[in-house]
Amino acid sequence: MTARLAKILSSLAAVAVTSACGSYSEISIETPIRATMDVSAFQRVFVAGFISGGTEDVDGNLETTRLLRSQLRTKSSLRVIDADSLPLQDVAAEGRESEQAPPAAVKDEKDLDAYANLFANVEYWKKIGEEYQQPLIVTGTVLFTPHQRNSIVQREEEVYDSFGRRRVVPVRTYQERKGFILSPKFIFIDGRTGTVMHSTTAREEILYNANQATPALSSYFELMDRVIPSFLSTLSSQKIKGTRILLQ
Repeated sequence: MTARLAKILSSLAAVAVTSACGSYSEISIETPIRATMDVSAFQRVFVAGFISGGTEDVDGNLETTRLLRSQLRTKSSLRVIDADSLPLQDVAAEGRESEQAPPAAVKDEKDLDAYANLFANVEYWKKIGEEYQQPLIVTGTVLFTPHQRNSIVQREEEVYDSFGRRRVVPVRTYQERKGFILSPKFIFIDGRTGTVMHSTTAREEILYNANQATPALSSYFELMDRVIPSFLSTLSSQKIKGTRILLQ
C-alpha cells in the first residue's frame, strides 16, 4: 500500500466515523517534551564553533554556529553570547608534532577522530568559560558530505490494452540519485569546570534525481531543519503542536 493510498483510506475512514457519530470538533493539543539536560545552573550559552568538513561548498562551522545561535535566541531562556567562533583547528594543533597534528582539511569521520583530544582539553575549556563568565559551551563537529546512490524509484505510467482501455500501473526503475549526508555531533561543556556534560549525534540524508540541481547550502538547511528540534530538546523543554478530532 502506497503512502498516498494509505492517506486517502485514512481520510475516508475519518469521514465515515464522523458521519456516523453526528457532529465533531477539532481541538488543538500540545505534547510536552522534557529537556535531556538540566541547564538551570547557567544563565548564558556560548556556541563556540565546530570542526567541520566534507565539502567546500558549505562552511559547516560558520553556518551551524549562526543557525544554532539564532534558534537559541528565540527558543531558549539562556542568554546567547555573541562572539567570534574559536579557532578550534589551531588549538587542536598546538603543541603537537606535524605528523600527529589533526588534518587541516576534514574529509571524513576518520579525520574528525583526530580532534577528540580537543574536546577533552579541560584546562582550555575552563579558560574559555572564565573568559565568558562561565556559560554553557556548545561545540562539536559537523560533517556535510556529497553522496550518491543507485536506487529503485517507483512512478505511475499510463498504459492501454488492445481495446484502447486506459490503465495506470506502477513502474519501478533503477535510477542514480545524488544528494548529501549531514552528520553533526553536538558537545555540551560546563564552562565552570571545562568538562563535557553531554554529547549527542545525528545523521540525516537527502537524495535527489541526478538531473535535479539543488544548491548544497539549500540541502544543508533542509537537513538541519530535521536536526534542530532534537538539539533544542536537549537544552529546554519543547512542545509539539497537533490536532485531535473530538466526537460529540
